[in-house]
Amino acid sequence: MLYDVAIIGGGPSGLSAALALGRARKRVLVLDAGPRRNAAAVHMHNFVTRDGTPPDEFRKIGGSQLATYPNVELRAQPVAAISGTRGAFQLQLGGGTIEARRILLATGMIDEALPIEGFRELWGSAVFQCPYCHGWEVQDRRWACLARSAEWAHILPFTLQLRGWTDHVTLFVTEELGLPEASHQQLTAAGVRVELSPVKRLVARGKELDSVELASGERVACDILFAHPPQQQVPLVRELGVALDNDGFVQIDPMRRDTSIPGIYAAGDLTSRMQAAIFAAASGTHAAAMLNFDLTV
Repeated sequence: MLYDVAIIGGGPSGLSAALALGRARKRVLVLDAGPRRNAAAVHMHNFVTRDGTPPDEFRKIGGSQLATYPNVELRAQPVAAISGTRGAFQLQLGGGTIEARRILLATGMIDEALPIEGFRELWGSAVFQCPYCHGWEVQDRRWACLARSAEWAHILPFTLQLRGWTDHVTLFVTEELGLPEASHQQLTAAGVRVELSPVKRLVARGKELDSVELASGERVACDILFAHPPQQQVPLVRELGVALDNDGFVQIDPMRRDTSIPGIYAAGDLTSRMQAAIFAAASGTHAAAMLNFDLTV
């Protein structure tokens, strides 16, 4: 069977794209396998009508709604490889090969744990990426932000905005960081504590953060740590050879959402540092509209 679109990834982006394409009467196959991109998250937030919904429940609801459309198929199968060209792609699924006229990548990203003792163990329970996703539940506690030199350009405003949820904010660093004096003054004037001795380890009490131990030996009491670890594309995307931007995200045309390979589109977290379920869902719908136009006109 020849599908109009094969969607790789069954998160908010892939499900939203499948819904829009299904309603546009395109024959769609959604392929999803493996753990969720942010498997440690237990609730979704800032998604109107779905605030507080467990991610697995969100996927279950999405799948049941897609079942209304006989032209949309969901399979829990990984894609081993992609070959072919626009209009005639072949996807190897382990149990055989399927063909699709177009492909939508909605695979998310892989978060790399920082090489700090306790980081991996506390990821998702006391170490987070997004205050919009987790801030309300832990407001007014002792927060901190962990800065890497590679991200200094945006870490200053990110740290300052944390003050909207709590008055207790500390900035930590992962390595020796030459903090500009003007930035240091801006942070301290805003009531942010600045610690320039690199973080050695995170001291935990079960799944809770107790304190942050510095290279100097000092321990700083802390309940919640925000960090943005490096991310990488999933192996399938890397093997495809689509063009990436300087930050490692898939380059897309901002309007068409197509990649450097004709016939392959992308949506969701793999295309942007602006990562949230509702953003991913919106980009999936956007990509679906462009795919439908491409396939129909």
